[in-house]
Amino acid sequence: MNKLVYLLLFGIQFSVFSQESYEDSLRSERVKHFSELTDSSKHILNKEEIANLFALDYFQIDKKNVVTAFFTVDKGKKFKMKTSTARTPIYRRYGYLDFEINGKKVRLTAFQNMELKRKKEYKKHLFVPFSDLTSGEITYGGGRYIDLKIPQGTTIKIDFNTAYNPYCVYSHRYSCPIPPIENKLDVKIEAGEKTPKMNHEY
Repeated sequence: MNKLVYLLLFGIQFSVFSQESYEDSLRSERVKHFSELTDSSKHILNKEEIANLFALDYFQIDKKNVVTAFFTVDKGKKFKMKTSTARTPIYRRYGYLDFEINGKKVRLTAFQNMELKRKKEYKKHLFVPFSDLTSGEITYGGGRYIDLKIPQGTTIKIDFNTAYNPYCVYSHRYSCPIPPIENKLDVKIEAGEKTPKMNHEY
């Protein structure tokens, strides 16, 4: 076989394999997430809430929803973030994420939880709560979350296929951060988790 043809075929096969591996990995994570939610031994949901959760629902996985953002460190003052209850955990702005999605330039603010950052495993964790034009229609009205790690450089990958719902979508027993006004996007993010399918209206 011609060496050039072989390399081209190998490249195509590798590309397909990589795409399948990426999608399979996400699907596995979603199956794992549902399993954990409905495992009573995990104590995430009670028996009544588990019985009411029929299925999780997601947008189709699409790599166009993986974007590269320009990351700007701009640490703000500590503040009390609003939640779905009276609880007000302490956060601070860590920086900004500037990128383009669906033909629109947008900015998200990334935050640090001041209590969690004391723990070694969360020292580099960034919390990005957001809402968009699907919120309250196809996706949870209280917004969704993305978890990131502080990058070493000035760019960072954001995979909206991994956007997930807070536990408040399944249970009123939880206290969930509400996306600040600056993270309310004027664009549809048709990626990640949708409003779950429930047996009864919650």
